[in-house]
Amino acid sequence: MHDLLPRAATLGAALIARKETLAVSESSSGGLVAAALLSVPGASAYFLGGAVVYTAAARAALLGIDEAAMTGLRSASEGYAQLLARTVRARHGATWGLAETGAAGPSGNRYGDAAGHTCLAVSGPVELFLTLETGNADRVANMRAFAGGLLDLLGEALAVRR
Repeated sequence: MHDLLPRAATLGAALIARKETLAVSESSSGGLVAAALLSVPGASAYFLGGAVVYTAAARAALLGIDEAAMTGLRSASEGYAQLLARTVRARHGATWGLAETGAAGPSGNRYGDAAGHTCLAVSGPVELFLTLETGNADRVANMRAFAGGLLDLLGEALAVRR
């Protein structure tokens, strides 16, 4: 987690200076994004909330996304990551919504994605998404890579919207 802290500190300072807020939906990163962002002194100025949305039941309970909203989507896809980011943003009234959904490992998921596959999304004044493939089956290393990727994507979004 220590490798995430400097990125989170930079992002936190930018969010505070801009008076912008965020909310997070994580899956395979297991809360590392939220933990890193909350490690920044003054995080209460920008961090509105977050959830580890690891199952369909959690998705419904925590974000109110039902099966009808999932029509044509599957977990661990860019479209699903975008839905999560948009939903967590809207539900918290945040400037930015962040989402991660993937397969940390050591095996892949039921959709045929290999371990080390995740989809990341940032929703806000700028919307970005990407698929990250680490090529690694190490669960903890993937969790860190997924979290770092989402923090980097937020940094990219903030840079676009100066």
